[in-house]
Amino acid sequence: MNSPLRLSLPLLGLMLAVSHLRAAELAIIIDDLGYGVAQARSVAALPGPLAVAVLPDAPRAARAATIAFAAGKEVLLHLPLQAVDTTPTAGTLTLDTTETALVRRIESALASVPHVSGINSHQGSLLTRHPGHMMWLMKALKRHPKLYFIDSYTTERSVALQVAAEYNVPALRRHVFLDAKRDPAAIRHEFDRALARARRDGYAIAIGHPYPTTLAVLAESIPRLQDGDVRLVAVSDLVERYGLPQELASE
Repeated sequence: MNSPLRLSLPLLGLMLAVSHLRAAELAIIIDDLGYGVAQARSVAALPGPLAVAVLPDAPRAARAATIAFAAGKEVLLHLPLQAVDTTPTAGTLTLDTTETALVRRIESALASVPHVSGINSHQGSLLTRHPGHMMWLMKALKRHPKLYFIDSYTTERSVALQVAAEYNVPALRRHVFLDAKRDPAAIRHEFDRALARARRDGYAIAIGHPYPTTLAVLAESIPRLQDGDVRLVAVSDLVERYGLPQELASE
């Protein structure tokens, strides 16, 4: 007759496996790379499967993407979209951009940043609330079936995710900005908010920037996740689990 201990071991293993599968998940994106090689190396040195978002017109865009990719980080194209309260810079997609020009701009931007897995929005508080331009953007992304879209969600009026779903483009949005304030205590507070969001909803996406303070806080905070109930994952992992429209998820 088997002992109770022997009978409980398989069940315990199953329970642990299920618990691991259901662990809360956090993905982190570091925006605005491409202006310096040293900056890119500092971000690439952070532990874990972070993603970097590279501005296509930055002078070191290709080099920054290559450094990050070599370090095992996912690379996103950080696509400039028009904001409400700032003057658009050259290369920004605006309300005046035609569909033809938008497609041309996205293709040239993708050509300038190697190793891209997805696109996320830079600014965009104006353009992401316009269904027509978001429709053009998602149609352009359909030309690249392996790419996903992350809405940086700079306005609650964004319609990007709804339009992405209509066009079967895998997409998610940002939940927490880590460093709107660059004070270490404030960044730690936002990191904790991201963890709380992940625990509540099963996952969360946080966005930060390559400020020295942000990188220092992440360097001390990420290793602690190994002993906690939230694990750091790649953005693409979250998109695969949560960002696919129902039609694609069931295939």
